[in-house]
Amino acid sequence: MDGLQSIVTDLNTLIPIINHWLHLLSAVIWIGGLAFLVMAVTPGLRKAVSKEQIKPITDAFYQHYKKVAGILLIVLLFTGGINFHYVNQAITLQTGSGIQNHAKYLTVFFIKLFLVLCLLTLFLYTVLFKSDDAEEEGGESYEAIPFQRAALWIGIFILLCAAAMKHLHQ
Repeated sequence: MDGLQSIVTDLNTLIPIINHWLHLLSAVIWIGGLAFLVMAVTPGLRKAVSKEQIKPITDAFYQHYKKVAGILLIVLLFTGGINFHYVNQAITLQTGSGIQNHAKYLTVFFIKLFLVLCLLTLFLYTVLFKSDDAEEEGGESYEAIPFQRAALWIGIFILLCAAAMKHLHQ
């Protein structure tokens, strides 16, 4: 019980824990929602609904999802920056030098950052430039979230990078 009480009362321990939890929670909600759309909603609609009804239904999903995804991406970017700060502190305490001297960690970090930027680009492209040209496409190729499969794969690789980063600084 004393261990739990010391964690709760020590803000230097509590803030990084809560920040990392928010970061992980946001990633789980975002990737889980996207995976659900890719693996269940889109194929289910293709089988259960006529082609004329797919677009209005998927557009309703998309309108809600893009708001949630936008908020989650902002939370992920903000909490990721804070996580980077605390990892730098931990590496400095462990090795005596900062994160700038930890080549493996930085390599994986920059790969992850590149993937996040790709994902952010896909998200902003679909939010800003989503057109009604999709109406002309057949109902079979219409997706609830444009580029949803690409975004899911990018998200999976971002999680792989996050797992590698977690173990590279311990």
